[in-house]
Amino acid sequence: MKNTLLKLTQASREVKNGSKEVTLLDNINLEVQEGEFISLMGPSGSGKSTLLNCIGMLDNFTDGGYIFLNEVVHSMKDKQKSKLYKDYIGFVFQAYHLIDELTVFENIETPLLYKNVKSSERKALVADMLDRFNIVGKKDLFPIQLSGGQQQLVGVARALISKPKLILADEPTGNLNSKQSTEIMELFTELNKEGVTIIQATHSESNAAYGSRTINLLDGKIVQD
Repeated sequence: MKNTLLKLTQASREVKNGSKEVTLLDNINLEVQEGEFISLMGPSGSGKSTLLNCIGMLDNFTDGGYIFLNEVVHSMKDKQKSKLYKDYIGFVFQAYHLIDELTVFENIETPLLYKNVKSSERKALVADMLDRFNIVGKKDLFPIQLSGGQQQLVGVARALISKPKLILADEPTGNLNSKQSTEIMELFTELNKEGVTIIQATHSESNAAYGSRTINLLDGKIVQD
C-alpha cells in the first residue's frame, strides 16, 4: 500500500493585475502517492508551472488546502515551509538556474550548505553525484563552459544531492536536443524506480509518456486525470 505524499483540496491561486483578480489555478483537487511519476500537460498559460511552484512552496496557493507528508502546509509560516522544501523537495528548471560564479562541484554542493551538512560529508556526497552522472572531469568547470545537456545534468544532480522525496521538473528538457532529452528522461525513470516521486511539467508527448500518469490542465483547471 503506497502512502499519500501530497494532497490538494480545492487549491486555487489568484493574483492581482491592476484592479483585476486573475485566476491562475482554479479549485485543484489532486492526490499524489509516493513513487508516482506524473506528467502535467497543457498549453502555455494553462497553469502547469504555477502548480509546480505552489506544490514546491516557491509560491503559495491563495485558497484551499495543501497537505504534504501529513503536514498542513496551507497554515504554515514561511520558515516552516522553507524547511519542508529544503528537506524533501528538489527542483529542476528549464533554464538550469546554475550559479555562474560557482564551479560544477560548488553548484551541486549548494543545497547541502543550506542544510549545514559538515564539510567532509558534503565532499563525499558531491563526489557520489559527480560519479553517478559521469561528470567527475567537469567538477572544476563553470556553467558557461558546459553544454546545455551537461548543465541540466548538474541541475539534476543538485536537485538530488539532499535525497528529496519529490522532484519537481519544469520543462526539464525544454532547452535540450533530442539525444540529451532522452538521457534526462531515462535518468528520471531510473530515479523513479528507486522510489523518488516525480512531477514534471511538459509540452512534449514523448516526455509525458515516461510518466505513469498524465494530468491535463487548461485555464488553471484539471480537465483530465
